Amino acid sequence: MNFYNVLIVEDEKEICDGIEIYLKNQGYNVYRASNGIEGLEIIENQTLHLAIVDIMMPKMDGITMVMKLRENYDFPVIMLTAKSEEMDKILGLNIGADDYVTKPFNPMELLARVNSQLRRYSKYLNVVNESQVKSNNFIIGGLELNTDTKEVTLDGELVKLTPLEFKILHLLIKNPGRVFPAEEIYEKVWNEDAINTDTVMVHVRKIREKIEIDSKNPKYLKVVWGVGYKIEKQ
Repeated sequence: MNFYNVLIVEDEKEICDGIEIYLKNQGYNVYRASNGIEGLEIIENQTLHLAIVDIMMPKMDGITMVMKLRENYDFPVIMLTAKSEEMDKILGLNIGADDYVTKPFNPMELLARVNSQLRRYSKYLNVVNESQVKSNNFIIGGLELNTDTKEVTLDGELVKLTPLEFKILHLLIKNPGRVFPAEEIYEKVWNEDAINTDTVMVHVRKIREKIEIDSKNPKYLKVVWGVGYKIEKQ
């Protein structure tokens, strides 16, 4: 059971303490944050499987936090709401929360919802992992790369890439969200020390022209200025 990492984002210490005790008794690893900003920092630095997020918090509220985390992460989110926050509850579900619990709540009810969401998420992860192992297929939104057939498709349409372009895209798409410096891309794709990385920039530009509807406003292949390149999680 302790495979799962759960984040509690709650500014009321007593509530956070109580939730943490119940989760740890079930064998879960627990991370804590007192506002949305702290919560997002933990998410960026840890592998999480579920978040319990209060709506009303200082610095960054739960609605804003969930909107931001849903840009890159798909693990389940359970929101904590007060009865007076009915509209916020509906908004939370609309922007990506998976469930909600109304305060004051029974800790056992919250725990049951946590267990239910993690069972569902675990099945989803197993399906995704088995699919990738069996077919060597990497899918981000409408972009699909298959290492067996050496084919790339965008919204079902075949995209013609050169062997080097394919290798670069493969490196990026199998590590969605991770930023690769040009030097690292060069060394992994060309298998030699990076001396002049301008060629990486040229190849990336050509890939974007082929896989982006609007290469100036890319959906998949993003430039992180001064750092490198990444395939955006969808």
